[in-house]
Amino acid sequence: MGEFGIGQPAPREEDPYLLRGAGRYVDDVQAVGQARACVLRSPHAHAGIVRIDAAEARAMPGVLLVLTGNDAEVLRLGALRPHNPRKRRDGAPAFTSSQPFLARERVRYVGEPVAFVVAETLERAKDAAEAIAVEYDVLPAVSNTADAIAPNARAVWEACPDNQAFTHTAGDKAAVAKALGSAAHVIRHRMAINRLTANSMEPRGCLAEYAAREARHTLRCTVQGPHMIRRMIATEVFGVAETQFRIVAENVGGGFGMKGGLYPEYVLAALAARLAGRPVKWIAERSEGLQSDEHCRDNITEAELGLDRDGRFLALSVRTFCNIGAYYTSDRNAGPPTNNIGVLAGTYVIPAIHVETTAVMTNTMMTGPYRGAGRPEAAYVIETMVDLAARRLGIDPAELRRRNMIPAAAMPYKTALVYTYDCGDFGKNLEDCLKLADYAGFAARRRESQERGKLRGIGISSTVEASNAGLIEHAEIRFDPTGAVTVSVGTHDHGQGHATTFRQIISDRLGIPPERIRFNYGDTDQIAIGTGTFGSRSTVSAGTAMLIAAEKIVAKGRRIAAHLMEAGEHDIEFERGRFVVAGTDKAIDLMQVARAAFAPARLPPHIEPGLFETGTFSGGARTFPNGCHISEVEIDAETGAVTLVRYTAVDDVGRVINPLLVEGQLHGGIAQGVGQALMENIAYDASGQLMSGSFMDYAMPRAGDFCAFTLGENEVPTKTNPLGVKGAGESGTVGALSSVMNAVNDALGRVGAPYVQMPATHEKVWRAIRAASPTSRQVAPSPETDS
Repeated sequence: MGEFGIGQPAPREEDPYLLRGAGRYVDDVQAVGQARACVLRSPHAHAGIVRIDAAEARAMPGVLLVLTGNDAEVLRLGALRPHNPRKRRDGAPAFTSSQPFLARERVRYVGEPVAFVVAETLERAKDAAEAIAVEYDVLPAVSNTADAIAPNARAVWEACPDNQAFTHTAGDKAAVAKALGSAAHVIRHRMAINRLTANSMEPRGCLAEYAAREARHTLRCTVQGPHMIRRMIATEVFGVAETQFRIVAENVGGGFGMKGGLYPEYVLAALAARLAGRPVKWIAERSEGLQSDEHCRDNITEAELGLDRDGRFLALSVRTFCNIGAYYTSDRNAGPPTNNIGVLAGTYVIPAIHVETTAVMTNTMMTGPYRGAGRPEAAYVIETMVDLAARRLGIDPAELRRRNMIPAAAMPYKTALVYTYDCGDFGKNLEDCLKLADYAGFAARRRESQERGKLRGIGISSTVEASNAGLIEHAEIRFDPTGAVTVSVGTHDHGQGHATTFRQIISDRLGIPPERIRFNYGDTDQIAIGTGTFGSRSTVSAGTAMLIAAEKIVAKGRRIAAHLMEAGEHDIEFERGRFVVAGTDKAIDLMQVARAAFAPARLPPHIEPGLFETGTFSGGARTFPNGCHISEVEIDAETGAVTLVRYTAVDDVGRVINPLLVEGQLHGGIAQGVGQALMENIAYDASGQLMSGSFMDYAMPRAGDFCAFTLGENEVPTKTNPLGVKGAGESGTVGALSSVMNAVNDALGRVGAPYVQMPATHEKVWRAIRAASPTSRQVAPSPETDS
């Protein structure tokens, strides 16, 4: 379709109205009679609740409702729970612990909801929340993973004295032990992957309304999957049919995985709207969000990589403890530690792999999916081990990767851990990226940095990830009698640019001008079914569903066109939006056919009037986006300040629908990976108090923290879906985390400084340099990598 077809860099059509402030976010909607809600949260990480007295608060002017955990209506609510069965190390069922929507007997993390106050104004709701008297019996807290797994650790739950909710294993333990036992070299390393939070531009929030006549709730909320939220809140919490809830998520200002869950505030607002007989709005403040938005990552990993005398990988053993927070209350905090561990195999031939992942409970906010959801962590582990092996064996890091890389000719390739890669050319990613990054010129750049008193390091990551699969997605294509078309999908657009990408797909397949296509999403009353947007799945799943519907449109249109042109149906070809009688110049376009479809007198016998079709896709098989990222950093040896000076990436995201939007996804993902590597960090003190509870304390990267990104592409379409796409949403983060940390530790390793764990803050790096011996601290060349 000319400049708007598949493969064209069409600008996002959403940007102009968003930049003009014309978006429609939750807080932009004002309902008639709307009341405001405030949540009273626990100030303690671990405490018994001795008494809650809300009498004074309930009597205050303008207060409509105060809910506490022991109120009858709150107690009637159902609880969320994990659905995937898991086991502890001894084979017993996993220890599950559903979180009450309002705490009752005990609080287990700072920020846990204790009371929900609804008043005429937000100020009055806040005043009433302060008037609630809560008597706590403060208890010792377990605030970090290392303390939680230590011998004789305090228990977060008495029924789970070792704080280990479940253990997940994969791979061949015996084969790994045998290979490591005979390996010429075994590299061992312990890694800490720090805790983050999403800090989305739009805070979490909701607006709940209740229609008594229909006994029906409408909930506008900041979510990534409206249909999943509807199912959970209706069937699991309120015990009603899904049709009794309508979930609306129009513009959502960023999600990154964190907005995929059903949070207590949404449930409480829906309940309060029914009890108060008024619409109820709750919008998180930043301090609330930092406490109560799902956190992410937070792993301790011990890994061993075995190699033979020639530097060939023999086996990989990984043991990880994942901090899931105070409650194992759903599959969300179990997902990242388990769903994507196959990424540990990386892009390499590793004959034997074994992984053991244990979910650990602490007195902290729960963790959940965040951009990559286990993929960046797994990629960081294998890429760190490869770099350490290269340093130990005196082999160039690029050469060691080259020596062990899965060749394109071996595809499809079954790894030793979970996945079978259907396609990809990992070697080309590496070689293209090395050339684009001028890897050969690094030694000269390093000498130039040395002359200015700087340390310079380079870091490579060659990674593969996996998109989500097996979750259905739905699309509808509906023409109206004028020939205009509405496309509705069950995925959600919260910054990805779906309105543009999906128009390109429909415009390309049906030959419809983009201005005649309306895109619809985010309202469970308007789209029959859906799953949502996460895990780089949307274009694969919704795009395929749209193609299924489009093929039905073409099939019906062909029958109508044949009748209108008095030709045989088998003689009709469809191309570029027109039905053509083969071998002639006789044609009719799809718009004309659509208009005719609504005129029964013009239709052939036994054909239903109208032109609207649906497509539902099973989710299909996983796709495997992959790429190579190379970072260069400079370090000021006197201050430890780290500066990202070069960044190069070559990615294979399958068939590229819109290069401009793919580049934007990669830029955003890289920024989040760099942020974690160098500065972002959620920190609790020993008592469980959040020390990074404001933007003054939680460091996020700004534009000045980045260099220009040089991007290339290696387009290897997959055959697992008709579009050939693999997904691009996570790739930047997966590649950036290990690439940047490898660069930092490459620079430090050259002066004999110890390994620095993320985030590589200035202070950590400065201390590492000081820990090096005075002689090795001098900026000197490293023969095995500069030769």
